Amino acid sequence: MILDANQLASIRQHNDEELRRGGRAAHGCPARTVQDLLQTIEALKKEKRKWKKLAQDRGRALKAISDLAAD
Repeated sequence: MILDANQLASIRQHNDEELRRGGRAAHGCPARTVQDLLQTIEALKKEKRKWKKLAQDRGRALKAISDLAAD
């Protein structure tokens, strides 16, 4: 399942409310587990952005090398 930014924000907000309730939290998936999953998603997004930037830099470098070789 793919979640968009609004869905993730909603899950985060609901989970924060569950964490504030503490021992009176509703039954279901433990709030700490959901919190860990949300943190993992954020870490993966940062990793994806890092690799995307690296690929773009590599593409620019290869283009510059190609332009120099063509001259």
